[in-house]
Amino acid sequence: MSVITPTVPESTPELTAGSAAADHVPSVWRDALRNLLRQRIAVVGLIILGALILTAIFADQIAPYDPNQVLLSTERGIKRLSPPCIHVLGCAADRPEHFMGVDGNGRDEFSRIVHGSRISLQVGILTVGFAILIGALIGAVAGFAGGWTDNVLMRIMDVFLVFPALLLAIAIVTVLGKSLVNAQLAVGIVAIPIFARVMRASVLANREQDYVTAARALGESSIGLLFRRIIPNSLTALIVQGTLGIGAAVLEVAALSFLGIGAQPPLAEWGSMVGLDRGQLFIAPHLIFFPGMALALTVLGFNLLGDGLRDALDPRLNR
Repeated sequence: MSVITPTVPESTPELTAGSAAADHVPSVWRDALRNLLRQRIAVVGLIILGALILTAIFADQIAPYDPNQVLLSTERGIKRLSPPCIHVLGCAADRPEHFMGVDGNGRDEFSRIVHGSRISLQVGILTVGFAILIGALIGAVAGFAGGWTDNVLMRIMDVFLVFPALLLAIAIVTVLGKSLVNAQLAVGIVAIPIFARVMRASVLANREQDYVTAARALGESSIGLLFRRIIPNSLTALIVQGTLGIGAAVLEVAALSFLGIGAQPPLAEWGSMVGLDRGQLFIAPHLIFFPGMALALTVLGFNLLGDGLRDALDPRLNR
């Protein structure tokens, strides 16, 4: 009597290789996150930015007053330019409590600082997002096309880089008009050449890689090569530069607001707050110190995160 042995289908090499790749090749971004959390400076930056984001989200719950509310006629005993008063720290109980004092218009400084965090996050993310979108597209096309297209686009970018960034931003805002939106647009335009050059350098390094040559040999179109193969593999340097650029954008928009051509009163923007009260430096230094510290901590947080990302995404430092 013969015994029938069941046949087991053999796995194809492609299936085996695919399963092994799925099981044993970790995600690049998972590795990047793990390496990022090993960087102490990046963790400090994440803590600072986490606190900033939470403050912006819950600003209405954290701030005891409306940022534009004048308290002179509604709160008894309030005075203009009053210093910080915290009852727990020994301030007299009969005095109104204001954690960061009162500005020259009788508004609570702490409430304005808290609500200003929303504007700073909006300024940094939207401004750099606009610059990355335009700059990355220009740099990718220039690096991939080469030839006269590369020369024309990069020479235009070089013209922008000739002028000092802040002076060029001032000129653009002067033409467009004084407002926070125009200040963001001006800073974004000034930053476009930086991201264009970063993306161009990454595209030039990736367009000659073996995977691009293989995709081209299989008949993939130029648009497919650029947007499906090259650009996704060229984003590392752009992400790092973008993180660092957010802090710079916040600082530049604050500088324009300080000069009176960015955010306009009564908007609670930190640069505008410093500019409005700069004449009170020796009378009420808290009006300069607190918004200045908020700006410094925000820029520091983004810079620390950017430095940590650069180290985490550098394969030479993570072998």
